[in-house]
Amino acid sequence: MMANSVNGVPPLAQGELVTVVGGAGFIGRYVVQALARAGCRVRAVSRHADSALFLKPLGDLGQIQVVSGNITSDADMAAAFAGAAAGVNLVGILAESGSQRFDSLQAEGAGRAARAAAAAGARSFVQVSAIGADAGSPIAYARSKGEGEQAVLAAFPGATILRPSLVAGPEDQFFNRFAGMARIAPFLPAISGSSLFQPVYVHDVADAVLAALNNPAARGQTYELGGPDVLSFTAILQMISDLTGLDRPVVPLSDFTSGLLAKLGDVLPFMPMNSDQLAMLKKGNIVGPGRPGLADLGVTPTPLAAFVPAMLERFRRGGRFAKAA
Repeated sequence: MMANSVNGVPPLAQGELVTVVGGAGFIGRYVVQALARAGCRVRAVSRHADSALFLKPLGDLGQIQVVSGNITSDADMAAAFAGAAAGVNLVGILAESGSQRFDSLQAEGAGRAARAAAAAGARSFVQVSAIGADAGSPIAYARSKGEGEQAVLAAFPGATILRPSLVAGPEDQFFNRFAGMARIAPFLPAISGSSLFQPVYVHDVADAVLAALNNPAARGQTYELGGPDVLSFTAILQMISDLTGLDRPVVPLSDFTSGLLAKLGDVLPFMPMNSDQLAMLKKGNIVGPGRPGLADLGVTPTPLAAFVPAMLERFRRGGRFAKAA
């Protein structure tokens, strides 16, 4: 039987090695922790291993190995997956910068990681993509994510594709970015304010990765991951304003103004979004009707009320320990 056959693949055993490419990223640290708690050995791959050493205390002594590796290198991926029973690819970027390009990382890189996992004899592989991934999309981000899914399945037909909505958690770049903006700006700009999001807790995404690696029924399947709350962009900004106690008004922006700000975001990294992100925002970011999701992987979605208030405490006037008004 081929190591990556879809049927009859046993779950991970205690002590088996799982390679996590992008293990030092926002989602990666939670995936590494979930795997370590499940008793796996973890090889976390990062472009700069020295900056990923914070992962090692998430497991027992010697359980988590941190190695340098670039998803654009065949040799690095071959070394990263040597001896691995399973693999996870989390590499992704929200905006292009310098040598960090959508095609090389999210399309070609994803396929390269999956080929290395298959060549190493891994039994299972999880590709973390995004809702809206579409190889035919005119939006570069969505197109590269879709092409990455195709490349992964071509190399590893039994791979599981996970497409999360907006991933929320202590280190995220959405709730934290807009809460930080609320501290210094007189208002919060609602760009395409009616667009819908279905934020998913980062711990739930990590649990979904672990479940997909262990569930033979998940082989070759695609899951869309969203939390129990579906909110407009305007409603999320209002939540941020209320929970931080900063009481910033949420101001809807016209399409013209939104487009202008997005174009500025193409060249200025501190802007709230760029043109690609605006185009994705207008399409919405919720789980499609009837799509398999967290529940199908045995994961109970966590509501925003269970973690966002505590997460935003530090943005209150006077800091985390200031009394709420």
